[in-house]
Amino acid sequence: MLSTRLTNAHVVTMDPAHPVAHDIGIWRGRIVGLDEAVTGLPAREVVDLQGATVLPGFIDSHVHLAWTGLKAATPSVAPCERVEDVLAVVARAVADKPVGAWVDIVGYDQRALGRHLTAVELDKVADGRKVFMLHDSGHGCVVNSAVLDLLPASAAAGGGFLAESAMTAARRLRLPYSQEELADAIERAGRQCLGEGITACAEAGIGGGLLGHSPVEAGAYQALRDRGRLPLRVQLMAAGDTLRPVAAHADDGFPRALDLGLRTGFGDDWLSVGALKIYTDGGMMARTAALPGPSVGTDGIGELQDSPEAITELIVDGHLAGWQLAVHAIGDRAADLALDALERAQALRPRPDARHRIEHAGLIRPDQLPRFAALGLSAVVQPNFLRYFGDDYAAVMGPERAPWMYRGRGFLDHGVTLVGSSDRPVTDGSPLRAVQFMVERTSLSGRAIGPDEAISVEEALYAYTVGGARACRWEDRAGTLTPGKRADLVVLADDPTRVETSRIGDIEVLDTYVDGVPTAGRV
Repeated sequence: MLSTRLTNAHVVTMDPAHPVAHDIGIWRGRIVGLDEAVTGLPAREVVDLQGATVLPGFIDSHVHLAWTGLKAATPSVAPCERVEDVLAVVARAVADKPVGAWVDIVGYDQRALGRHLTAVELDKVADGRKVFMLHDSGHGCVVNSAVLDLLPASAAAGGGFLAESAMTAARRLRLPYSQEELADAIERAGRQCLGEGITACAEAGIGGGLLGHSPVEAGAYQALRDRGRLPLRVQLMAAGDTLRPVAAHADDGFPRALDLGLRTGFGDDWLSVGALKIYTDGGMMARTAALPGPSVGTDGIGELQDSPEAITELIVDGHLAGWQLAVHAIGDRAADLALDALERAQALRPRPDARHRIEHAGLIRPDQLPRFAALGLSAVVQPNFLRYFGDDYAAVMGPERAPWMYRGRGFLDHGVTLVGSSDRPVTDGSPLRAVQFMVERTSLSGRAIGPDEAISVEEALYAYTVGGARACRWEDRAGTLTPGKRADLVVLADDPTRVETSRIGDIEVLDTYVDGVPTAGRV
């Protein structure tokens, strides 16, 4: 007997062998058949979907769940556009904290103010507290003098704005969050994902790096898993700086490893170890993406997270240790470094199915596309960046480089797997709104951003289903609604392939099923 049969549905399976169906049979969390193979079978529950559209559950291949949940519960200065309004938020936030305490603020974006806030301005309202105001990109922060006084004198050069490694140094002055705080935040963010039709995601860096919530951060996810509170499937990327030198057997060839030699693939269907996350540069929003020449209106070319030699060595060591690598590279100078290092790694120890990924691939020149293809890389892009920030990004990149941002068609035409993701909470995490941008290539203002990079609705959906499954090495169990795979699916009020493109982002998510169980009541 089936556990559940979904009937009277318009099922878009994403499986070319059986592209459309009307009935889905589910047993023990798996799809056991479609249409006539299950229509006549008894089922404990029959759900009439009344013509609703069913798709494989969306896979968001690059998220920050803990950061998302923590941000939602933290005072925010968005969308303040005046310095005095920002300071008023800070004043209210510090009022509830004892003297000497740390005070977190989120939602900071200097573009709304026209300049960076300064430590001196924060000092006026900090009242003896240590203020840490996180930039929306996650690649910078503004702190007051009480924090600067604890850092090397060179940190004061920015007037209170700390980017990349300087921000990491400020974070390390503090006690980490507790596992309970992190667990609550992760659960909160996971339920938000379910409401958008996302059934699985890749957490993009735990245990170190820029965010560094806790050196034992994986324990928060495991606690949720043990308690049955993990809302969706999660693959954890270990931050690159969690690898340590090891005295393994010479034949193993592991210069560095995670403790006990754990690597990509360890875990189960709900919680597993994914790729090794390695940063090369910063971000466009914080103006720290590594470029070969200055962005428009500035004399800065961004920055690398470490010396090219150190980053290359980490990439090579991770590859040698058997990891899948997720290399953060936004600027094209950073992409050059990543590509060079990956080519070196593959030359030393060929791994044809390593499934290495470039996270963001924010600005990729035409000459870099064939190198992506030759290395078998996936491009894990965030279309909603351009939907919401495209006007600003296009302006600073200029007319020659703007068409190369967060490509779609260019990757597909070169045979590169295109993977959709959000980088939440940096911006809106909705896969449907991202799909709409991938087809339209227009920002909210209506500005065309690289229109030649537009792809079809079907190709965009593929990036959030089949492409995501491949990038996370889940293709044998997710990405399509195929017998034998997990019964993870999303029920939509309309079919994205049949409505006007301008309506895709507003399609209602009626329900999300994980393991064949509806979750609408738990969101």
